[in-house]
Amino acid sequence: MSTTSQAPLRFTSHHNLVYRLVLSTLTGRTVHISQIRSSSPTNPGLSPHEISFLRLLEAVTNGSQMEISYTGTILVYKPGLVTGSASGSGASGGVITHELPSNCNRGLSYYLIPLCLLAPFSKAPIKILFTGPGVITSSTPTGDMSVDSVRTAILPLYNQFGIFNNIELRVLRRSNPGPNGRGGGGEVQFTFGHQVRLPKTLHLMNPGRIKRIRGVAYSVGVSGSNNARMIEVARGILNPLSPDTYIFSDVSSAPLLPAPDKNNPNAKKKIGLGFGLSLVAESSTGCLYSADVASPPSGGQPPEDIGKQCAFQLLEVVSKGGCVPPAAATTMLTLMTMGSEDVGRLQLGREVIADPNVIQLARDLSKFGVPGWGIRDAAGENEDGDVIVSVVGRGIGNVGRKVA
Repeated sequence: MSTTSQAPLRFTSHHNLVYRLVLSTLTGRTVHISQIRSSSPTNPGLSPHEISFLRLLEAVTNGSQMEISYTGTILVYKPGLVTGSASGSGASGGVITHELPSNCNRGLSYYLIPLCLLAPFSKAPIKILFTGPGVITSSTPTGDMSVDSVRTAILPLYNQFGIFNNIELRVLRRSNPGPNGRGGGGEVQFTFGHQVRLPKTLHLMNPGRIKRIRGVAYSVGVSGSNNARMIEVARGILNPLSPDTYIFSDVSSAPLLPAPDKNNPNAKKKIGLGFGLSLVAESSTGCLYSADVASPPSGGQPPEDIGKQCAFQLLEVVSKGGCVPPAAATTMLTLMTMGSEDVGRLQLGREVIADPNVIQLARDLSKFGVPGWGIRDAAGENEDGDVIVSVVGRGIGNVGRKVA
C-alpha cells in the first residue's frame, strides 16, 4: 500500500470528489485534485460539507495526509489505512463524535453512503455519532436521500456481498433543512461492525416483481396530521398496484439550538422544521427501489403534494428497470470492483447506466487502473431492454483484517 513510488493521479473540478477520495483510500493511490470551483467569484475552493468529509476521513483512517492550497482550489490527498473507531481522532469509548457545521447544506446520506463503502475494509468496527447544527436527516433540495432510505434501501444491499452482521443506523433526533436549506440540528448514530477480507462476487440479473412497499412518513416540529395526509395520498396511488403497502408514521419535536442574545444568553431556537416521506419497494428477488421527498425549506407545499410526488417518484424509479436504482448503482459497482478477482454481473436499466454519476464512476475507476466494464444487452422481453454489466473484481481486500 505504499504511495510514495507512484505519481499522484490528477483530477479536476469538485464533481465526484467524495468517490475519488474513497477510491483513493481503498486503492492506496495519492490523488491531486485541482480547479475546485476556481471559476466561482464568491465561493471558490472546497465547500464546508467537503471540508467536513475530509475531517471524517481523517477520523476513520490512520496516516492520511491532506494538503489544501491557500484558496482551497487544490487538494492533495495521501491515503492511510482505514482503522475505524480503533484510533480515530475524537474517539470516546470507541465512538467517534463527528460534528457538522451549521452552514452545511447536504443531507447526512452524503457522508453515510461513502462511509459504508470504506467500513467493510476497516481494521476495526466503525462507530460514529453524527451531531451538531448541520445534521440533516431528511432528503434535501441538493438531491441527497434521507437517512431512512439509506437504512432501508442501501444497507440491505450489503447482504448480497456477504456483509450483514452488526450494521445499525439509528436516528436519535430528526431534522429537515433549516433556513436557506442549511443545517438541521439532527443526531444520528451509525455502527458498521462487519469487516470482511473480500466482498463476495455478485450475480444479480433477475429484477423480479414488486411484492411489498414500505415507507416512513416523518414530521419534525409540525402537526402530526401531516403524516396522515401524506400516507393517505401515497396509499391511494400505490395500493391498487401493490396491496402489501405499509407506511410508518413518526412525529418528533424540532431540535433546539443555542441562540444567545444580549437579553437572554441561554436562549434557544427551533430549527429543522418540516415533514417528508421515504418509500422503498422490494421485489420478489430482493431488489430495492427507493424514493424520497421532503417539504422545501421555504415551506408552502401541502403534505398531499409530497405524498403524491413521492409515490410517483417511486413508480418512476421502478419503471427504469434493472435490479438497482440510480441512487444505489455507484455503491454496488464499487463493491463489485473491490471484490475477489472474478467476474460479477449486474443487470441495470439503460437510464440507470446513463446516469452522469455512474458514467463518471466508470471514468474514475479506469483512471485508478481498474479493468473496464463489459456491457451487453439482457435477454428478455423488456421493450427498452436492460443491460448486463460485467465487472472484473480487483481483489483489493482488507489489509487490516487477519487471514483466519
